[in-house]
Amino acid sequence: MEDKVELKSLVNVLAKVRSAGYKLDFRVTEEGSLSTIDGRQQFAPDQVQIVNFYRFEGESNPDDMSILYVLETTSGAKGTISDAYGTYYDEKVEAFMRQVKDYGKNLDTRI
Repeated sequence: MEDKVELKSLVNVLAKVRSAGYKLDFRVTEEGSLSTIDGRQQFAPDQVQIVNFYRFEGESNPDDMSILYVLETTSGAKGTISDAYGTYYDEKVEAFMRQVKDYGKNLDTRI
């Protein structure tokens, strides 16, 4: 049986999901689509699935909350996007993610 690894920090979780093949960094464009950081690939919400997500709370300030989404696209592109959680969230990211099919915590329990 494999020992559980403590995944408390965003850096640790990001390293784990990257090692599982989710290497791209995504962003939401002004037009409301998901894009790779370099802009070479763009996706509509129906082309994206949430594979997993992780929430983090700041150690010294509960307002420092964030969420990391682990995503997979219909083209096979795999990566992540993060957002503030709560007061400082990005409206574009929130609006896009509400439209995405959410398999979070159910599709792949290895990441």
